[in-house]
Amino acid sequence: MNQPGTPIDPATPEVLAWLAAQTARGCGRPSLFKSMLDAGWQAAVAARIMQLTADEDAAFGALRAPPVVVAGALPFASLDASGTMVDAGDKWVQVTTHRQAPELMVFANLLSPAECNALIDAARPRLSRSLTVDTKTGGEELHPDRTSQGMFFTRSENAVVQRIETRIAKLLNWPVQNGEGLQVLRYPPGAQYRPHYDYFDPREPGTPAILKRGGQRVATLIMYLFEPEAGGATVFPDIDVQVAPVRGNAVFFSYAQAHPDSRTLHGGDPVTAGEKWIATKWLREGEFV
Repeated sequence: MNQPGTPIDPATPEVLAWLAAQTARGCGRPSLFKSMLDAGWQAAVAARIMQLTADEDAAFGALRAPPVVVAGALPFASLDASGTMVDAGDKWVQVTTHRQAPELMVFANLLSPAECNALIDAARPRLSRSLTVDTKTGGEELHPDRTSQGMFFTRSENAVVQRIETRIAKLLNWPVQNGEGLQVLRYPPGAQYRPHYDYFDPREPGTPAILKRGGQRVATLIMYLFEPEAGGATVFPDIDVQVAPVRGNAVFFSYAQAHPDSRTLHGGDPVTAGEKWIATKWLREGEFV
């Protein structure tokens, strides 16, 4: 099974084939670089894949959009003196991985087996094809990059959800009301979520409507409810990290910038055997309504 810290090569055969095809059609290198940035690639990663020369890297600098920085504090976990444990209120949680730039932590046994089962059992009859946020309109849409099934709980919908939300609020020093409802997702064999960002792109026309519900997203917590037999790792191409989907564990990352410079590009690798269940908690700047 994939372990945290396993290197990832973002220059996949598909990406290299796309670059070759665009070059063969006469697309200039500045346009190629801009296309990669518009698709969500972090500038440094795009430069590495394209093998930009020093002169090209300097010349293409103007193509990089300026970051939009989130004002105020971000969710964070207060480590104990050992640097390995966090007080989550009703339990202490171990930190097995901690990275900075971006701030990323992997928590062991954040959820108990009984809590994982309870979320799956409550979610199963309400599953439907997962949607993504349509930043053109502020609504939702089906997207081929996301092939899971999912549903949302409302905040404090039942005792288990309320207990987990309270634990997360203590764990990450962030108010319960500043979080979206828990989303539970099921990934059957072959299902995946291609690399993407969780913040709302400030350049999209539908973003202002989305931000009215609680401001920008500032952090993500992905909790693993059921681990597949193979595949299904959470991957972070910009920082060469993979997180194994171990039941009860969770990965947390925050983003002060609504911009690829946040280095929070992430996705879910295809499940190759068994099925994966996760619960995602997105945290907002303000109260989510």
